Amino acid sequence: MAVSRRTFVATAVALAAVGVPTAPALAAPADAPSGSLIPVSPDDTPDELVRKASRVRPTARQIAWQQLGRTAFLHFGVNTFTGLEWGTGDEDPDVFQPTGLDTDQWARALRDGGFALAILTVKHHDGFVLYPSRYTDHTVASSSWRGGRGDVLRSFADSMRRHGLKVGVYLSPADENQYLHGVYANGSARTTRTVPTLVDGDDRTPDRFHSLDATDYGAHMLNTLYEVLTEYGPVDEVWFDGAQGHIPPDKVEQYDWDSWYTLVRSLAPDAAVAVTGPDVRWVGNEGGTARENEWSVVPVKENQYGRTDWALSYDTPDEGSRDALVAARPKTDHLQWWPAECDVSIRDGWFYHPDQLPKSVDVLTDIYFGSVGRNAVLLLNVPPDTDGLLHDTDVVRLREFRERVDAELPADLARGARVTDSAGTRTVDLGTAHEVDRIRLAEDVRHGQQVEAFEVEAVVDGAWVRVASAGTIGASRILLLAAPVRARRWRLRVTSARAAVHLAQFALYRSRV
Repeated sequence: MAVSRRTFVATAVALAAVGVPTAPALAAPADAPSGSLIPVSPDDTPDELVRKASRVRPTARQIAWQQLGRTAFLHFGVNTFTGLEWGTGDEDPDVFQPTGLDTDQWARALRDGGFALAILTVKHHDGFVLYPSRYTDHTVASSSWRGGRGDVLRSFADSMRRHGLKVGVYLSPADENQYLHGVYANGSARTTRTVPTLVDGDDRTPDRFHSLDATDYGAHMLNTLYEVLTEYGPVDEVWFDGAQGHIPPDKVEQYDWDSWYTLVRSLAPDAAVAVTGPDVRWVGNEGGTARENEWSVVPVKENQYGRTDWALSYDTPDEGSRDALVAARPKTDHLQWWPAECDVSIRDGWFYHPDQLPKSVDVLTDIYFGSVGRNAVLLLNVPPDTDGLLHDTDVVRLREFRERVDAELPADLARGARVTDSAGTRTVDLGTAHEVDRIRLAEDVRHGQQVEAFEVEAVVDGAWVRVASAGTIGASRILLLAAPVRARRWRLRVTSARAAVHLAQFALYRSRV
């Protein structure tokens, strides 16, 4: 269900040339600041907090990311061959032997499954790197696979672009191998480092060098990032987590988030930095399900050298309502556009295990409606096997999943219908009665996320009847009716909003399932 930026903007113009005013809505002063990050004061009243939240806007890269809908994760590395989920860092690189590696097969399966972007685990917690790096020997170059000349990242990036998918890279901040070599969590001081750090025989002539503060390991990560972001073409998402690995509890590496973010912004300005990053947040679970009311505007604080962090707990059931804004105020530095990504694996594990089977189509469909249908982006992990292929059962399941979503949301019955807007209401006249059991809504998030409560009604037996109600909308909200409703006239009534609402979509469907 991915939508291009051009299509999204055209739809927004057609459906929401003017905002839909709602009541009660808080009118922000004309000169009130807006942006993706707005400061909060401990003295802000509840009304001031809501007013500020209404002024928060996404960046262009965040808008593009939220339109992706379905994205894929590919956990692949030495763990694929050892059977572990978290490696140890002392693996023999020669265990890595994907003799049938075919990244074009990955790309075709993901494209045919309806995915718009794929993220490869270029480095997991074990520290094994899927390209020949200058800064560690724990890489594919130390394996006899392809005579030590293999480069999974190169093959992956080329295949994804060749088949029309965007490219994402996952670099674990943790590194068991660098810990064993005395670099990770060695207690070194943050000092100014030059990136890239040239090595013996280095033939690079960078356009510029970057001076950034980092520990010894932070500098190692910066150099790794530099290689990945300058030698493999455009990158659309850089994915960090906050893991520390299996190191002793008294050994902690304070990550140089500010320097890492700065380098990514310089080398890949269009890339969304997730999920320990300023552009995208982790939804708070690994089940692939967002909150019933998921806000893209949430209270945040700064932590650990510039890390964007939750003012409330990552797993709190309410991140952005009026009550949440007030509850978080004592710990909040900013209100930020920080949309949710829902990660989940198609199998029980993140890496491939031959004794596991993929989730059923019904389960994947429920996950889709619980993520994309609740103002989040789905990140579904599909792990390559020891041959270097996506398993046949997973490939079939991906295609079945796409076909199921297409059947759940076929042609929009409201496309081309007569649309009228009034205060807080959009009415759609289909011209003739149709059965409807799926409703898809979207705000034009260039104007922020404003809807707090709404109802959908239809004219049944000559009277308006409520058929569904919910809280937030955001970039994507999908409602499933318990039974089809047959009607010609439909309307959306916003009953509570923070400011003027701009709609991008009010679509009606009759599921073929």
